[in-house]
Amino acid sequence: MIFDKLKKFDIVFDSPEVDCPPVFSSSDVVSGRVVLELTGESRVDSLKLHAEGFAKVHWTESRSAGSSTAYTQNYSDEVEYLNRREVLLQADNGEVTVLPAGRHEFPFSFQLPEETLVTSFEGKHGSIRYWVKVKLHRPWATVKKIKKEFTVIEPIDINTPALLAPQAGTKDKMARAWYRNFGQVSVTAKIDRKGYTPGEVIPVFAEFDNSTSRSIVPKAYITQTQTFIARGTMKQKRSVVATLCGDIVGAKCRETWHGRAIKIPPVGPSIVQCRIIKVEYMLKVCVDVPGTSKLCLELPLVIGTIPLHPFGSRTSSVSSQYSVNLEWLRMAIPEQPEPPPDYSSVVTEEEAEQRNNAAVPQQAEDLSGILERPLMAFVQEFRFRPPPVYSEIDPNPQPINMRPRCMTC
Repeated sequence: MIFDKLKKFDIVFDSPEVDCPPVFSSSDVVSGRVVLELTGESRVDSLKLHAEGFAKVHWTESRSAGSSTAYTQNYSDEVEYLNRREVLLQADNGEVTVLPAGRHEFPFSFQLPEETLVTSFEGKHGSIRYWVKVKLHRPWATVKKIKKEFTVIEPIDINTPALLAPQAGTKDKMARAWYRNFGQVSVTAKIDRKGYTPGEVIPVFAEFDNSTSRSIVPKAYITQTQTFIARGTMKQKRSVVATLCGDIVGAKCRETWHGRAIKIPPVGPSIVQCRIIKVEYMLKVCVDVPGTSKLCLELPLVIGTIPLHPFGSRTSSVSSQYSVNLEWLRMAIPEQPEPPPDYSSVVTEEEAEQRNNAAVPQQAEDLSGILERPLMAFVQEFRFRPPPVYSEIDPNPQPINMRPRCMTC
């Protein structure tokens, strides 16, 4: 039997560097070889390859149908992104192929779909995975199978007008507790752009006007929201991935942040093109008022993969500019001196009430505050296609004597 003679059965992907798993995107060619090592002569019917890619979601919820009746409701859905088949070994006349002892390699190659794929992802209630499966058929024996996953990353270039646009906003509220007004609190915040890449620092420009009779504590958070959709129902998991705590602002005082820095950790990119799984980010600038509800201003973020192209940089190549961004693929989960706060500590009472009264059916959220890491732990390097040509000279240079920026512009 071939079971006794099969020493090795493996799938090896072609990679630019040794021991570096490759990463692919739409229209790329995935190539490699299936390796068989036999200790003796063996008879084989066929060797077939099947490449697949799916986004899948699944979760269960308990339902009550009466005072003493309960049942479990299952929610699941999937979207297919890849389905390719290839026969690596099979005789034309249907007869058995005899392979001598030794090492045998069967090359394979297929092109990923030209339409946009979705970045590989692992979440609590769903995943986006791509893999190659090979089946070895032989006479009078069970089918031998092997499966190996590969990673897909769809580039998100933050050098687009929409992602380069500044994000700003203002929000205020009257601080109340037990039918007593303490005064008004207002928050104004601005960031230079909407798109960032992992490892970058976001300078936060903000102004906190405390007209109350109590001290307040300004804070900023980067939050990640994973949304899983099945049968018209949503399941969400929210996590705080980075925090910034400011100084206490006394009663009747004002505090200004002149570019306070909050760093983006090595998280996966935003996912917005999948029908059943979405990963979105938000910068929340909040104020804690003791004894009353929280005031939060939200500024949307998009975490991309292609970093900002600096103007006038003649000493750094395009590849080096790209390599700065790829650190999020290599970095392990960073050690943090203290865990981030629960997402519930970032949500205001008004937001919670609005979500509870939302017209769209939405299931209870998991607010554990634990960040689900994407399927990127094994990725070592990823090279994108050459970017479009950009002028190295900024056509609109900033005057040296420009006055400090206005918080409201």
